[in-house]
Parts: sequence; C-alpha cells; structure tokens
Amino acid sequence: AVGPKLFQYVIKVIVQAVQLLYTMLKIDQPSYILLQNPPGLPSIAVAWVACLFWKSKLIIDWHNYGYTIMSLSHGRNHPLVQIAKWYERLFGRLSDYNLCVTNAMKEDLWVNCNIKAVTLYDRPAAYFKETPLELQHQLYMKLAKDYEPFKPRYVAEPGSGNAERSAFTEMEGKNGHVVKPPGRPALLISSTSWTEDEDFSVLLKALEDYEQYVKEGARLPPLVCVITVWKPLKEYYKGLINQLHFKHIQICTPWLEAEDYPLLLGSADLGVCLHKSSSGLDLPMKVVDMFGCCLPVCAIHFECLHELVKHNENGLIFRDSSELAEQLKMLFLGFPTLESKLHSFRRNLRASQQLRWDESWDQTVLPLLG
Repeated sequence: AVGPKLFQYVIKVIVQAVQLLYTMLKIDQPSYILLQNPPGLPSIAVAWVACLFWKSKLIIDWHNYGYTIMSLSHGRNHPLVQIAKWYERLFGRLSDYNLCVTNAMKEDLWVNCNIKAVTLYDRPAAYFKETPLELQHQLYMKLAKDYEPFKPRYVAEPGSGNAERSAFTEMEGKNGHVVKPPGRPALLISSTSWTEDEDFSVLLKALEDYEQYVKEGARLPPLVCVITVWKPLKEYYKGLINQLHFKHIQICTPWLEAEDYPLLLGSADLGVCLHKSSSGLDLPMKVVDMFGCCLPVCAIHFECLHELVKHNENGLIFRDSSELAEQLKMLFLGFPTLESKLHSFRRNLRASQQLRWDESWDQTVLPLLG
C-alpha cells in the first residue's frame, strides 16, 4: 500500500501476471487451457502466452465482462474501466474457442467484439434437488439450536406426546412420522454476495409492505426470511435489518455449512433474487440452483433474465419493492392451505427436467473440442 491507487493497481497486476505465468509454465503440457472470465486481468493475456509456449488451445468461458463489474465502483468513464474494456476485447479475440452463459452475451460478443461463442447455460449440480421431509426436519432442528426463527412458535398442548418440533415441522415420537403443521410460517430464502449489483433495500422495503398488509387484515402467514452468504456490504445491511421492528416477520442471516445450503433451498417455499447483472448479459447462478431444487423464484428484472425466469411459469419478475410486495401477498395469501400459484410453479419446474451441469457440458462442449 505505497503510492497512488493507480500505481498500486498496476504493480498488483504485474505481480499477479508474473506469479500466474510462472505457475502455468510449471504444469504438464495441456491440450487446452480453460479460463473463466471475469476475472480476466491479467489472466487472459497470461493464459494466451502460456498457450503459445505449450502450443495449447485457449478456451474462454465468458460469464460476464470484467470492466462492467469494475464500473460499479469506478463509473463507466473511469480510465481504468476503459483500459480494462480495451484489454478484454483485444485479448478475448486471441482465444481459440469461446463459451458464454446467455444468447444475449453470445450476440454481444459477436457484434461488439467480433468473437464467436457457443452458449453454455449454467446448470445446477446434481445435489441441488428437493429435500425430503425427514431431511427438512433434521435441518430445521439443527438450525433451531442457534437461530430463533427455526424454533417452534407455540407450546405443545397437554397430551400431545413427546413430538419433536421446529417452526416448520414436527415429528411424532411414536412412529417418527414427520408432518408440516397447518399454522407454520412461510420460509423465504434469498442468497446474496452483499455486493453493489444487489440492492437489498428492495427486499427490506417489500417486507415492510408485507407487514403492513398483515396489520390491515390480509390472511398472510408469518414469514421467516433467510438471507445467506456474508460478504462486503453485510454490516451495512445488518444495520438496516436491526432497525426494523417486525411482529410477523423474522429475518435470519445464518452461517450455513456447504452441504446445508442445497438442503435449505430444497426446503424453502419461495426464493427471492436481487441480482442485477453489471452488463445485463449474465444470469444469476443462485436462481439456477433454486430451480434445481424446484424452488419458485421472484427475481428483479434486467435485460436477459427471461432466458432463465419465465414470468408466471416458473416464477415472477418484479421491477421494484412495491411490485415484489404485491407478489409476496399474492403467492402467500391463504398459505399453507392455498398454494395454487406456488404449486403451479413447482409443477412446471419438475416437468421441465432441466439438464444438470455435467450433461450440459457433454452435449455442448465435448463436440466443440472434437
């Protein structure tokens, strides 16, 4: 941390380039080098040099543009952003093959960068699937040890036996049969990286509106809102959450073990996605995972989102907090007795039988490599 920021950044890039090239030249000779972009500075140029040395083929997997992510904090016209844009387009053309995550990005790469790409949609891994009721109960009981929203909300009635209860499930002591009690809260989950391309105040404002609907007499269930993943803007939003005083909504920000995350997605009633693509050309992986678990989603609108979320078919698309609040009201009205829309979305997700990641790779990439 010496000198101006620009100087520090240039030195960092040079050091990373030397380290990466040294590491790559020490490996056994590869037939292909597969690079995910972003981050592409300096890795695209370094991978290209390594391919020249090894006489290998370079494949770039375009998940987004690095310069558009940089522009979130620096602005589109910042010199660093412009240099990164020039660099990405110049060295991107030197690849032998290109993959991208949407048809919109495929077209943009061709029109603006003269780069020919094949669309390889992100797909969920095989372990993202609906969670059986017994596993749901085990997960809820585990989380209830540390997080209040997962604990049962009512005291067991006399004579009800020694049933084991969470906020969402109960297991009868005699036969171990797990059921979901009729008065359970709805479980809403939203995954975030707490970064600039996700405005979580949209969700918080929608929850305030939801609380108001309940106060006005709407037949809406109590809501447990689970927000997962902790990163840069966590403390800022945690402060906002602490200022809210809900009676019918509990917000929980648990630290989940890796194996528990897909189980929780497969147990939830609704997912909410606030990811706005920096380029408008990539798709949120969190929604891909939610769909793998047959979890309906409400997602905020951006340019190519329709390639993943089909409005009124597997989820809903909203543009602001008011629209999200209306969608929550519509989906949870009469819950859990009336779940017609949520059931319809789940049925459509089950029927779609989407490809898993390895199957998609075999169908799309292997033929490309011959």
